[in-house]
Amino acid sequence: MRALAFVCTLNSSPTPSSSHLIADQVMAEFEGLGVSGEVVRVADHDIRPGVALDMGDGDAWPALREKVIEADILLITTPIWLGHPSSICQRVLERLDAELSETDEQGRLLTYGKVAVAAVVGNEDGAHKVSSDLFQGLNDLGFSLAPGAVTYWVGEAMQGTDYKDLDGPPEAVASTTRTLAVNATHLARLLNGSAYPAS
Repeated sequence: MRALAFVCTLNSSPTPSSSHLIADQVMAEFEGLGVSGEVVRVADHDIRPGVALDMGDGDAWPALREKVIEADILLITTPIWLGHPSSICQRVLERLDAELSETDEQGRLLTYGKVAVAAVVGNEDGAHKVSSDLFQGLNDLGFSLAPGAVTYWVGEAMQGTDYKDLDGPPEAVASTTRTLAVNATHLARLLNGSAYPAS
């Protein structure tokens, strides 16, 4: 089993990132369940705007797409910006849109056997709204969602503490992260053993 995390912070490496931190924490839970994985900070790659598999001219998406195809579980982490997922997160969803034209020999989307989960961080409320945006898009694109498919932390309104500034994850966040990992791994193993039928 393999998991892939797309960290959709606006900051490239090595700038500290709350979205990257929570991705690392989710991936540690996956590792404890026997799921190997990789964390990719999307801002470190030149992903061109568009909805094609390859936008040419040095587009980095084709190589990242191969990682998606090889993964059983896709984790997307994003900060909340003005009540929405980050623009980089939206770019990832737009590029994944090309998967609607990619099918196997039975006409199923290549994403049908894959599980998607999300992690959201921010200093204002909005984690439920952001995760609902992500869930609708990912489900439209063929990914399956397990119960409890999001973990999140939002700080007190109108203050400056970031998730990365905490001494560690609050127990409620840590518990939710564990549940996300357990349920997503369970569903991914079920899908590996029994694919969705062709329709």
